[in-house]
Parts: sequence; C-alpha cells; structure tokens
Amino acid sequence: MQTSMAVTWNGHSMVGELKRVAVCSPHSAGWDRADRASRWQELAFLHTLHFAEAQQQHELICRELQAMGAEVVSLPSSDTLSLDAVYTHDSSLPTDFGVIIMRPGKPNREREGKHHREFFDSLGVPVLGAIEAPGTTEAGDMVWLDAHTLLIGRGYRTNAAGIEQMRALLQGHGVEVIAAPLPYGPGPCACLHLMSLVSLLDEHTAVVDLPWLAVETVQLLQARGYEFVEIDVSERDTLACNVLSLGKKRLLALAENSRTNERLRRAGFEVRTFPGSELCINGSGGPTCLTRPLLRE
Repeated sequence: MQTSMAVTWNGHSMVGELKRVAVCSPHSAGWDRADRASRWQELAFLHTLHFAEAQQQHELICRELQAMGAEVVSLPSSDTLSLDAVYTHDSSLPTDFGVIIMRPGKPNREREGKHHREFFDSLGVPVLGAIEAPGTTEAGDMVWLDAHTLLIGRGYRTNAAGIEQMRALLQGHGVEVIAAPLPYGPGPCACLHLMSLVSLLDEHTAVVDLPWLAVETVQLLQARGYEFVEIDVSERDTLACNVLSLGKKRLLALAENSRTNERLRRAGFEVRTFPGSELCINGSGGPTCLTRPLLRE
C-alpha cells in the first residue's frame, strides 16, 4: 500500500471524496467510426448512435467531475476497442494493492483488459493480478461495502470462476469476497450488473431498485446498517439506480431521472446532473459506468 505522502491511486471505497478518475470518450471508443457504429444492434444499444450529442454529453460529465475537484484522465483510443469501452468502469478494479484487470463477460469487451493494463502501466499503477478463462468479471458487479469487504454480483457478466479468482487475489490482503446472486432480469443480452440495482451514496445509505435485489443481498446490507433510498420504478429503464458518489454527500446522476433525484435530495444529498440520453441510456451505462475512480480520500 502506498504511503499517504505518495498516494496517486487506491481502491476499497465507493463513497470517499473523488480526487482522480479515468474516462474513455465516445471519440476514443470509436463512436465516430462507421465500422464500429454499425454494430449498435449487435451490442444491444437501443438505437443508432448520434456521436456529436454523445460526445457533448461526455464533455458535460467531465466538466461536472472537474468542478467537484476531481482530476480527469482519459484513456487513449485503440483499434482493439468497441463501442462499450466508453463505459470505463467495467474492465479494471483498482485496489489499495494494485489494479486487478477484469475479463468481461460480454465477448466484445474482452480486449479492453489489455488496454486498461497498458493505461495503468503509463500511470505507474502496479497490477495485482488479472482474471483468466474460464473466469469472467466486470467491475460493475463489484461493490466495496467497507475497506475489507467486496460484494460481487454473480450473473451473466461475472461468473463463479471469476469470483473465485477474485477471492484468491484478495484473501492474502485481508479482503473478504462475498458473492451476491443476480436475477435473470431481461435475459443474457441485457446489461444487468449488481450496480444496476444498488449504488452506495455514503457509508450508511444506498440507492436501490429493491424489488430486483436478492433477499440475501437486502438482508446483508440491512445487517450492515445501510438505509435505502428506493428509485422511482418509472425510472428503472433510464438507469435511476446508476448514481455516482462524489463524496461529502454529493452525487452525480442523470437529469432524466427527476423523481429519483428528488428523493435523493430529500435524503440530504446534493445532486448534480447531466443529460444522458445518447451517452448513457442508449447503451445502458450511467455515471458510475462512465467513470473508473482511481483515487478517493
């Protein structure tokens, strides 16, 4: 682990004050390339891409992050990336001991792991390990309940073999890995992560899509003292549960989810928003998906 004087990266918190974050713009992910954009149906996007609008929305989220005091660093473009690379969160998991490179369960995303490894090398962040076949993991299924407990959703994107590899990588560092079953939902082609159903807002509060969470997951969170803010169910399809904690009771959410955002404000949070019709809702990836936090305090 780094000393406090030299900290430029860490992990183990979803809710500390966000100081450094990585992103991948639609341009870097090739949304403006005809050969990639033509695959939108194959990759389960809702409609054809409107690159200029998506890029503009991405610039808005970057400005919000910077306004809240976070340094924003950008992944470079690469011929190996697909449209989904814009959802930077999924292909790596920083820890206090180095980054773990994921092996995404969505086949077109598998090569993102190598890209993330090269990116972290350029930042001087060591690699703790990497998930290998037959394991699959996506960081959207991973929630740090505290510095020593990682909850991992088991579903179509993250399988049992991947969870066992995560457990083996972390157990020597005093981290308990707990598996959480995910529902069938809309089926294998849908982007249903654990963080599609729960996002931590601070050390004691979570926004949840309660009917879709497994009973054991609800009971685990309750046993740990979490209070719930439930989304407005009419905003489930517009990713109301996908809320990024910036720390200090500040959140970043999609402007489209006004009812849920109002519930969050009533719960005592400052909610900053940006429009995500093209960048987020079209590809089923909200503020948490677009960001790979690198440093929290």
